Amino acid sequence: MKPTLQLKLSQHLTLTPQLQQSIKLLQLSTLELNQEVERYLLENPMLEREEGFDPAYAGTPEPSSDPAAETAGATETYSESSPASGDDTPFEPSTDWSNTGSGASSNEEDDDFDFQEVRAASTSLHEHLDTQIALSQMSDRDRMLVRFVIEALDEDGYLHQSLEELFELLPPELGYEFDDLTIALHHVQQLDPTGVGARTPQECLGLQLRALPPSEVRNLAILIVEHHLEALADHNLTQLRRLPGSEDKTLRAARDLIRSLDPHPGARYSAAETHYVLPDVTVRKIRGHWTAMLNAEAIPKLRINRLYATLMQQHRKQAGDLPGQLQEARWLIKNIQQRFDTILRVSQAIVDQQRQFFDHGEVAMRPLTLREIADQLSLHESTVSRVTSQKYMATARGVYELKYFFGSHVSTDTGGAASSTAIRALIRQFIDAEDKKKPLSDAKIAELLGQQGIQVARRTVVKYRTLLNIPPVSSRRTV
Repeated sequence: MKPTLQLKLSQHLTLTPQLQQSIKLLQLSTLELNQEVERYLLENPMLEREEGFDPAYAGTPEPSSDPAAETAGATETYSESSPASGDDTPFEPSTDWSNTGSGASSNEEDDDFDFQEVRAASTSLHEHLDTQIALSQMSDRDRMLVRFVIEALDEDGYLHQSLEELFELLPPELGYEFDDLTIALHHVQQLDPTGVGARTPQECLGLQLRALPPSEVRNLAILIVEHHLEALADHNLTQLRRLPGSEDKTLRAARDLIRSLDPHPGARYSAAETHYVLPDVTVRKIRGHWTAMLNAEAIPKLRINRLYATLMQQHRKQAGDLPGQLQEARWLIKNIQQRFDTILRVSQAIVDQQRQFFDHGEVAMRPLTLREIADQLSLHESTVSRVTSQKYMATARGVYELKYFFGSHVSTDTGGAASSTAIRALIRQFIDAEDKKKPLSDAKIAELLGQQGIQVARRTVVKYRTLLNIPPVSSRRTV
């Protein structure tokens, strides 16, 4: 067989750099997008932020007499449009956009507000305890030993090392005795917040109870905490009723007192990192119709640098890398616009499908899949998946990730389907309204759901109850 040359035509999809960038930007969260934009601004001189952005003129190129600027596409930004006059009063989310967004604050004094200074000024647990020790009337030698114990505490205020281990760490030349270390621990346990310096949860709760005025309820609470805490956790009422002075009223009051205590007294001083969410879209009811609109604060306002565009036009031979950087800047602006256009389209489709949720809450959530939205908008399912990941929607009922509106379904008696989110909401309603002395069993909850036309097995109720962090019936029963 002779080798031959053949010419064949075929179609295939090529991931161009522009398409790769578009896919990458689409799957980024808003915060990650801002970080990516900052990187482009540092690397590409043809790109700059647009100053004095006015949402009323969003999407319209700025008039310019500079032909170079026109060629470069000087303004390629957009935002949500303002509601028409006569519309219903729009919902204003509880989120303060001036604090969470990238826009300027309406208060000029806030421009000098430094969040890093506030965080640095927060007091740690060790600093809080050390301040109290500095004001105490003890000798320098005793104060040094108390500070040694304080340094051994964890962030919750617990001392996990034994006194014997701590004593071995003390230099012998200091001349401390083991009893001195015990006294130092006692000093620490008298400090604020009450409960620090405890070695076990029982001791922590006991320290807090002993700091209260004596009473019959307090004494019973101390007895339960120090000797029967496990029975209280297991709701073993039979064992607790055998304790002296444990009449139902007193036992109930002791239980409530124990629940009011803080098992982690030092946690309030720990520097917990705060994660901020900037919604990509907001949902408002305009003329009786729920409408999704882009959050202007989430959209980077970018444009082509007019100075560099003019210089490139005037000195094309010496432009160097500027033409390539100009094309890259145009791609970025276009892909960012396409990203938010797609987010808005998907968000509005979700709102249209879940309008009952916005009117009535979780119990009205309908089953929804990514494929339904993809088919409705003629998009690929993977595109909808990227759009709904790490993108957030601010509604009158709170801020939700777009993926929240999708979920599995359970068949109903009428041949329809109920969303798993709606079923979980119903389970929570049943449990919130139950008699705490005779809480509903999982089988009873399944029966109540059946009366609503939703057929679920008991194990399904157990699954959803666990997802809601609701304890089983034996743990919910009260005195």
